[in-house]
Amino acid sequence: MSHTATPVAGRRPREAAASPTASVAALLVLLTGIFITTLDFFIVNVAIPDIQADLGAGATAIQWVVAGFGLALGSGLITGGRLGDLGGRRRMYAVGLAVFTAASLACGLAPSSGTLIAARVVQGLAAALLMPQVLGIINGVFTGEARAKAFTAYGLAMGLGGVFGQLIGGVLIQANLFGTGWRSIFLINVPVGVVTLALIRRTVPSQPRTTGTRLDVTGTVLVTLGLVALVLPLIEGRRLGWPAWTWASLAASTVLLAAFVLSQRRSSAPLVAPSLFREPAFRVGSGLALVYTLAMASFFLYLALYLQQGRGLSALESGLLFVALGAGYFAASTRATAIAARLGRQVLALGAAVQAAGCLLLLAETGHAIGWLIPGLALVGAGMGFVLAPLSALVLAGVTDRHAASAAGVLSTAQQVGNALGVALVGIVFYGALGEVADAFRASLFPVMAFCGVTAALAQLLPKR
Repeated sequence: MSHTATPVAGRRPREAAASPTASVAALLVLLTGIFITTLDFFIVNVAIPDIQADLGAGATAIQWVVAGFGLALGSGLITGGRLGDLGGRRRMYAVGLAVFTAASLACGLAPSSGTLIAARVVQGLAAALLMPQVLGIINGVFTGEARAKAFTAYGLAMGLGGVFGQLIGGVLIQANLFGTGWRSIFLINVPVGVVTLALIRRTVPSQPRTTGTRLDVTGTVLVTLGLVALVLPLIEGRRLGWPAWTWASLAASTVLLAAFVLSQRRSSAPLVAPSLFREPAFRVGSGLALVYTLAMASFFLYLALYLQQGRGLSALESGLLFVALGAGYFAASTRATAIAARLGRQVLALGAAVQAAGCLLLLAETGHAIGWLIPGLALVGAGMGFVLAPLSALVLAGVTDRHAASAAGVLSTAQQVGNALGVALVGIVFYGALGEVADAFRASLFPVMAFCGVTAALAQLLPKR
């Protein structure tokens, strides 16, 4: 097993010789999967009132429509990455997209809340198989400047899926295509998925499997149980008032994940190669990704609650305000590669500082007319773009092709756990604040700014180049 940290350039002469048009086509096919899976993580929030009315779903069922996807995704990413190393990344990407498309159809046709929850869990598992393969393929196929641009495009696709999830959902529900109502937010994935599946073999280069190894069953069981035990109480704890089982689950997750680390050190075919964490970029970068995403999903969620509950906007109206955030994100993402080439790791510190500045502006703007929020939202979006667009490239640049998908699974897991943990931690501040929803939103901005500050500090520990 090779432990070198230098990316292997020129290993694949066939891919290296591919035309720019072919490379763009492959990247578009890969990023389509990332976009629709990320979109589905956020888009469902808009449809909750309609789902409740149509299916007669109670509060618990609705929570699980949202949480089931996130729990399955967060707990399956590391295993999904390893399966890509063993079974072939293009093949596992296609399998994941096919299952996600079928599960989306099941969501759109669900006759009951129980069926919808089950289909959402399958969606999450499929996304966990799909997502690491994209980063793994990019890391293995693209080199040099092309790789940096591809990672930037990955961050752009993921960010736009999150930023515009609420707007796209609001538009689809408002349009009520063919009388499908809320079901359209899931059914729209079906034609997109079918077309993308048809293009995979024609556009995405095949990569050799990792030979001579097997799936670490013990490690798979330990990491899956450990992540479920960690993510589940983070998702459900605040809503239930943090009962005793949530704290017991968090304690059990510590034991299970510690056992997982020990098992990986002793295994001849580890699920996650311990050598990955000997590289400062990957070790520090994974922690930075977790800390930064504490400020991501939490900001989106509590901003949406403020706009709809505090300012009385509809889902579509509040979604339109997200355009300001998306515009800032898009503008920064398209410039992030060039800025990262000059600033290196400091581009992450710059992004965190810009996002914190946007939060400060929002603190002053929340008491004014709704249009005054736009400058602050644009700054927050720009900060997110400066961080997310180059993050994967900076963290994964030194990972060998042999472990690319596994490393991508670890990085994606850190981000998903960060999202869940951030919602829980910021939620304590938001729901604990006295006064109106506007006061709660202002209070929630302080931990978000603190997470940005820690992100900027951790960026100083990354390699300079």
